[in-house]
Amino acid sequence: MDFFQIAVLATVQGAAELLPVSSSAHVITAEKLMGLDPTSPEMTMLLVMLHTGTMFAVILYFWRSWKYAYFRSWSAFRDNAVIVLAATAATGIVGLGLLALIKHAVMGSDPGFEIEHLFGNPKLMAAALAAAGLLIIGSSFIPERSNRGLTLWRSVLVGAVQGLCLPFRGFSRSGATISTALAMGVARRRAEEFSFALAVVLTPAVIVKEAHRLLGAHALAPQASGASLWQTLTPGLIGMVLSFFAGLLALRWLSGWLESGRWHFFGAYCLAAAGFVLWLG
Repeated sequence: MDFFQIAVLATVQGAAELLPVSSSAHVITAEKLMGLDPTSPEMTMLLVMLHTGTMFAVILYFWRSWKYAYFRSWSAFRDNAVIVLAATAATGIVGLGLLALIKHAVMGSDPGFEIEHLFGNPKLMAAALAAAGLLIIGSSFIPERSNRGLTLWRSVLVGAVQGLCLPFRGFSRSGATISTALAMGVARRRAEEFSFALAVVLTPAVIVKEAHRLLGAHALAPQASGASLWQTLTPGLIGMVLSFFAGLLALRWLSGWLESGRWHFFGAYCLAAAGFVLWLG
């Protein structure tokens, strides 16, 4: 990849990851338009490195509010840690269960099958985008209860919905989790903060998984790629920095629209993007 391609992917990722429009679907579409293979280990690792850049953007953007909400006292930290961990556990149970079910149903438990092999399927991406769009639009019509927070069971439900997003590129993680919280009447700012707290907890595990996959690919075919591991990681490091700055701008946009009652516009965009993905094929 050249610098222009990395910059395009980083900008798309940085904006779309933190907006509820599915970064993966947008990045995969951009990769296809530039003639890149979204199913290769190098490209999935690049995607994870771009996720890392946006994760750091999330930490910087929310740090002040998280510091007050989560770290102002031991009891606040304990209570919030319980609901974050419970939601993450629900994500793991639902997400890993779905991955195993898809692997069994699609490939009959073929040991060589990986979920990334489905990333290039435009019908799946379009369906996931459309589902996310409908969820966002539906949640935008539910009245906000300004004092309503997240109980243990509400957080578990949000985490379970996040698990649904893991196998399906196009089903926006932030869109699904924020919309689920809004549908339960949770205050908008609280729903946004919790959604991205879950993302910060989840992202390191995804990075480790993809790094292991990439190392395995190089170990099996060290000469096939024609590039060293360092050469493979360099585009990701550059992209990580660029996606960090794009992510900060996207977060300001998301917060403004969410808190001003324009959340449904993101859902309309997802529906339009679903149509474009189908047309692109």
